[in-house]
Amino acid sequence: MSMERGSFAARHDFDALPLSPEVDVRCAQSTEIAALSEMAYRLVPGVQIGAMELAKYFAFDPQSILTFTRKGNLLGGMAFLFLNDRGHDALLLDDITLTAPDVRHLASANEEVSAIYIWAIAATGRGIAGLGKAAAHLRQIRFRGADCYAQPSTVAGREIMRATGFGPVSSFQPDLWCYARPWNRQPMRMPGAIIQARSFADARH
Repeated sequence: MSMERGSFAARHDFDALPLSPEVDVRCAQSTEIAALSEMAYRLVPGVQIGAMELAKYFAFDPQSILTFTRKGNLLGGMAFLFLNDRGHDALLLDDITLTAPDVRHLASANEEVSAIYIWAIAATGRGIAGLGKAAAHLRQIRFRGADCYAQPSTVAGREIMRATGFGPVSSFQPDLWCYARPWNRQPMRMPGAIIQARSFADARH
C-alpha cells in the first residue's frame, strides 16, 4: 500500500476524514482499469498486479476499486479486497496470496464482509484528499462492520497509516497494520463517568 506525492499533515481517524469537495470519488468503470493499473505500477513499489488481474477482481466485485478524479482528470485510485471469514483468517495467518488472492477468500454479494484489506492506494497531487470519501464508501452497511487492514510499502504510506488511526497488529502476516472501526472498539472504563452516574443516583435520593 502506498501513497506518493501527497502530504498528510492533519491527523484524523480514517472514519473522521473530511469529505473534500475538490476530489470526486466513485466506483471505477471498466474503461479506467488499464490507466489505474499503470498508475499503481508507477507509484506503488513492488506492485505485481497487472491490468488483466485487476479487471478480474473488478468483475468479481465492482465496488472494490474506486477512482479519484478532479475536473475529469484521473488523480488516482484505491483498491480493496473484501474478505469473508475464511479470507480474514487467511490474512492473519499469512495463508493468502495477496498479489493473486483466491476468490474463495473474497466475500460474495450475499456473504458478510469480515475484513477489508486495502490492496493499493495510488494517487498524485491532490488525490490524497479523496481518502475521506473513500472512507465514506466503506461506511455503507455492507462494509461497516469490517475493520481495515493494510501493509504500507513506503515511508509515506506508513505516515498515512499512522495519521489515520492504523497501527501494527500481531499476526503471522508480516508488517500488517489494522484500523479498528470506532464502533468495533472495546469501550474504555471511565471511572469519572461511573462516579458521575453515582452522584446523579445519590442526588435522586
